[in-house]
Amino acid sequence: MSGKLYVVGTPIGNLEDMTYRAVRILSEVDFICAEDTRVTLKLLNHFDIKKPLVSCHEHSHEDVFTRAADRIAAGENCAMVTDAGMPCISDPGAVLIGICYERGIPVESVPGPTAVATAAALCGLDATRFAFEGFLSVAKKQRYAHLTALARDPHTLIFYEAPHKLKQTLADMLDIFGDRRISLCHELTKIHESVQRTTLSQAAAYYENVTPKGEYVLVVEGFVQDDDTAEYTIEDAVAYAKQLAENGMRPTDSAKEAARLTGFKKSEIYSLMK
Repeated sequence: MSGKLYVVGTPIGNLEDMTYRAVRILSEVDFICAEDTRVTLKLLNHFDIKKPLVSCHEHSHEDVFTRAADRIAAGENCAMVTDAGMPCISDPGAVLIGICYERGIPVESVPGPTAVATAAALCGLDATRFAFEGFLSVAKKQRYAHLTALARDPHTLIFYEAPHKLKQTLADMLDIFGDRRISLCHELTKIHESVQRTTLSQAAAYYENVTPKGEYVLVVEGFVQDDDTAEYTIEDAVAYAKQLAENGMRPTDSAKEAARLTGFKKSEIYSLMK
């Protein structure tokens, strides 16, 4: 009889956010798969838990995940954790989950904090419907393509961002989105937690003179369509698709995205792009 994989949420900053159930599961499993064993070891030491750790991160070979699944299939119970928050949210844990599902191994969630949901609750913008976009690429071409594809998305947009990339990200968002409202959620649940509610232009200007420190979750207002321009023409659709393609998106994907936004057929847009 196989064991079970537990997908365990861990605190995003404040260790008091650890749940009783999460502590119990980590204490009972046979081994723990962790994104960074050094980070997880600090967590385990805080709760006086001593368990073998297996390093499973984005650069791990698939054999690492396969061997972990082999152990679970043989009867051991495993907990999977990330450095902070829920595994698989901007984290490579989905690889192990996928292998377990393919092999009929039970997978159970032990939910905990997530930065995206916490930011959505705190941001002060309408986050009834939001799109979580994770981290933007460090490569300018891919980053521009990603942001351009979102330029007309009406959902509130949520991104994770590291401090050393924040200034460039704000500048790129202002360039592509125009001046919109933004909430910069900083160091969530930690001692210096703050929410800076401002606009993209004001945020970009502010961080020209202030060095960002700590982790950020950016919550950006979605695209608001003017009533006067609510109807798209095929020319609008083609122009938008071409803009996406120029910023690095594949032409077929550009046509698909333009079709989703405007309602015209992908094939019609694609044929007119040439």
